[in-house]
Amino acid sequence: MDFTLLALGIAAAGYFIGDGLKNFKNPRAIDSMESIFGNDDHELIKHSDVHYFMGVSKKDAEMLLRDYPDVPHIKLNGEVYYPRKKLREWLERLGD
Repeated sequence: MDFTLLALGIAAAGYFIGDGLKNFKNPRAIDSMESIFGNDDHELIKHSDVHYFMGVSKKDAEMLLRDYPDVPHIKLNGEVYYPRKKLREWLERLGD
């Protein structure tokens, strides 16, 4: 039983590593987890969590959002949210 679980774990790790290497130079590729669990482009990101999505510190995210007021966002009940897909597209255009 232990060897079966070990073999399944190694097989799964090999699949995910191989899939990651296959798409290594393609940033627009759909990853394995997205294909399994679905697309989350309609997800909203809270203002307090947007720095995780951007991959920067909280201080840097605050400065970026203050310097660029055109960032796509919506306000609901006094809270600011960022649509994941539109924010990703905005960041890509900003980097050009």
